[in-house]
Amino acid sequence: MLEFSSDLALWQITILSLVSLVVGLLGGFVGLALGTMRLPGILLTGLNPQVAAGTNILVSALAALSGGYRHLRERRVDWSVVLWLGVPSVVGAFVGGLFSGEVPASLLISLVGLLVLWQGIEFLGLRRRLLGQSQTKGAVSATVDNPRSHRAEKTTAGTFGLSIGLLGGAVGLILGSLRLPLMIRIMRMDPRKAAGSNLIIGASLGLFGFAGHGIRGEVDLPLLLSMGLAGMVGSYVGARYTGRVSIDSLMLVLAWVLAIVGIILVGQGILEALD
Repeated sequence: MLEFSSDLALWQITILSLVSLVVGLLGGFVGLALGTMRLPGILLTGLNPQVAAGTNILVSALAALSGGYRHLRERRVDWSVVLWLGVPSVVGAFVGGLFSGEVPASLLISLVGLLVLWQGIEFLGLRRRLLGQSQTKGAVSATVDNPRSHRAEKTTAGTFGLSIGLLGGAVGLILGSLRLPLMIRIMRMDPRKAAGSNLIIGASLGLFGFAGHGIRGEVDLPLLLSMGLAGMVGSYVGARYTGRVSIDSLMLVLAWVLAIVGIILVGQGILEALD
């Protein structure tokens, strides 16, 4: 049963809400929920890990929904991509959650962290290549705004979406940090549209993922309301600036965010293995 009470002090909730605001600004800008950046802060307070996870996943969903709405208003959401990637991701997350105890979570989290870190490094290289091409072929945007719409590419994207959903469901993460590179590298989407589409998918996944936690009462309502509101405001404001910067600048920020998230995940996996 849900109760409007918190095990945290007011000052702890205030600090975590400020963190959520800043993370929301960054997440709305690059198109990621960035729950992996919020969760460590929540856990440092000593809150029950299951309650922390349940609270964090809905905060991420609310932030993604707010930022996604802003991207939608500015026409940076591709609904065909949301369908082809989102539905398999949700199905995969549900199935992955059912079998989450079959593989050590520490191993899965470390694996995800290494993949995300690798994607961040890859994006730095991709940005350099695009900048080099732009000097001979024109603007950077012309080299990436070429979405593939053939059935084969959509099928491939759906398969990857299912796999990412399975992995995310098993470890309790939305894993937008794996879907976003897929959209840009394989589907060749404009990074701005990829950001908006990824947030919409992330919001859907987060809401479904929260359902189980909510039923079991694994949520801190005061913390959820405070962090959720701050995250929504930050994500909405951050999304405003996605369309106001050059693609190479957006990809540079995204590359560093992915690298940092990857390092955080690897560290989290190692800590869980040592516990």
